[in-house]
Amino acid sequence: MELTHDMLTRLEKLEEKYAAMGQNMQSYLDGLLHADYLTYWDYIHLDTLLSLQNPKTRFPDEEIFIIYHQITELYFKLILQAIERLNQDGVPDLTLMKRQVGRVNRYFQSLIKSFDVMVEGMDKEEFLKFRMSLLPASGFQSAQYRLIEIASTDLPQLVHPSKRNQVYDDQSVEDLYQILYWKSGATELATGKKTLTLRQFENKYSTYFIRQARSYKHRNLRRCYQQLSPDAQQDEELIQLLREHDHNANVLWPLSHYRSAVRYLDNKPKVIEATGGTNWQKYLPPKNQRVIFYPELWTDEELDEWGKRVKF
Repeated sequence: MELTHDMLTRLEKLEEKYAAMGQNMQSYLDGLLHADYLTYWDYIHLDTLLSLQNPKTRFPDEEIFIIYHQITELYFKLILQAIERLNQDGVPDLTLMKRQVGRVNRYFQSLIKSFDVMVEGMDKEEFLKFRMSLLPASGFQSAQYRLIEIASTDLPQLVHPSKRNQVYDDQSVEDLYQILYWKSGATELATGKKTLTLRQFENKYSTYFIRQARSYKHRNLRRCYQQLSPDAQQDEELIQLLREHDHNANVLWPLSHYRSAVRYLDNKPKVIEATGGTNWQKYLPPKNQRVIFYPELWTDEELDEWGKRVKF
């Protein structure tokens, strides 16, 4: 085969690349000759992926429950990757920010639309039986979702509504962490004490959450928006993308969980507790928590109606 000018140019560039690393290009070419062809199943570790479902019972629908939650965590990873990309090269420009927030919204929309896998996709009687084998584990213990919140806005926006009037300027991350809204969602209904679910979660992740909150204090999505030029901050497309992210994460996503909880746990006249003992009736409705990442992008009327009369 004749070596074209284009091929020779590429070989020269490869040689320069490996020379800069103190390596010999010919050795790498020999390695390519001996390497096996890449396969789809090896590339995505398919056999390992399909082996990661380990039900605790013999009820078939438990596998649906496991797989859906694993898919959710993979989407959360994509969301965090999209947000982190904004901070790799200093202050993001308008084009990059719109692209990355758009990705975040597509990931969230996929999650929200797929929640029927949980709402409609499992046999209620099976779920109510196998769930008792999962105690005290709970979807509440998703660390990646808490990181998405931390990466999206300033920490005072995540403080429990009853504590927000106590927040002051320059309050420490450690102090704010103690009064984050989600902690109220894992307290015992009768005593108000922390559930085992919450104690496990805090023991494993509190130090990590505080470290990440410090890291994102000046580079979360809200700060990235505020660091744009005044003209860029008025960009209608970006404003709409940020509003969509706010609505997806803080209204539609928790409401999806609430719909699922009502279907499976609101067994009138008795209301069944969640596996982690979480106070889901008060915790899940977004109108109660009123978590809003970007309050400056909503009208007073929209803020007053937050989480009410939502259509899917």
